[in-house]
Amino acid sequence: MAIELKKECKYCLVVPTSMGVRLTPANGQPMHCPGPLFMQATSAETNVASVASCLGLPVKVLTTFVKGSPIAQFIKDNLAGRHMDVEAKEVDQGGPWGYRHQFNLADSGTGSRGPRVHNDRAGEVGRTLNVNDFDLERLFGKEGVQIVHISGLIGALSPETGTFCLELARAAKKHGTRISFDLNYRASFWKDRKSELAGIFKEIASVSDILVGNEEDFQLALGIEGPEAGGQDIAAKIDSFKGMINNVKKAYPNAQVFATTLRQVVSVNCHLWGAILAEGGNWHVIEPRQITVLDRIGGGDGFVGGMLYAILKGWPPEKWAQFGWANGALVTTLLTDYSHPADEEQIWSIWEGNARVKR
Repeated sequence: MAIELKKECKYCLVVPTSMGVRLTPANGQPMHCPGPLFMQATSAETNVASVASCLGLPVKVLTTFVKGSPIAQFIKDNLAGRHMDVEAKEVDQGGPWGYRHQFNLADSGTGSRGPRVHNDRAGEVGRTLNVNDFDLERLFGKEGVQIVHISGLIGALSPETGTFCLELARAAKKHGTRISFDLNYRASFWKDRKSELAGIFKEIASVSDILVGNEEDFQLALGIEGPEAGGQDIAAKIDSFKGMINNVKKAYPNAQVFATTLRQVVSVNCHLWGAILAEGGNWHVIEPRQITVLDRIGGGDGFVGGMLYAILKGWPPEKWAQFGWANGALVTTLLTDYSHPADEEQIWSIWEGNARVKR
């Protein structure tokens, strides 16, 4: 079942996001030990959009920047290098204790020592994302957008960002733009806000065309019954994941595509990686396959980005899951949290298991 997309749009994909930087120790070392750090611009939503922009589709980022910040300039240059258009409100820092871009302190782990992530988001400028700073009528009505991708991370940042995501979804629905919603539940974001955020997430999900999440996301954000999170032998849980997705389909019949990734960690550098995608009455299941992991962060976003790219290209549904799986696997071989492939062939070669040298 193909997803019908609007024609003659300026943008194939639009993502609202809060940009930050990730600091990663070299050579898989822990953050608390001395040594050099690698800095990259990052956000879950631009991680998703990167494969499309790097492969030539027009992508737009909606965000906020700290005015005059060298970190903001670093991020702007990175997004330009990924061929993304950016529309952003410039916010005054307000002094040394004012706004800033978030810092993600995350080592990669190695062998039997798992990675650790510490989010330092105090004063995050992305929490000021406000619907009044963007012309949604121009964006969706005049310029045109085929898919808007909304993440629960942005929806839960603050009351302002929750309203922003709601209004994006409403405007997209009004103008025939397809809505992709990755639930991305975070318990710390939901603390003392469960009733408020549950209402926002359920409304966005009710108008979404594509719903993505893991077992915790669907259960904790939408209240859908599903399998227990974690554990080994992920392949044995595929039927329970299908049951969860069927429950989601009943609760949110507007959506046409439902997807989740499957990951079993053998060691930091060896994972079993799979995926389940449902469209219409069809199932596309990728049984977990072994992949070698340099850095796991961004693999799930890579799956979503690859899936959306395949949908935008008008490929048959079985390729949506395959290209998503392979793009997620590609990201885990990179130091960056996002995919920047040389071409489509590089991603398809991962799906085919062809790691031979290309000359």
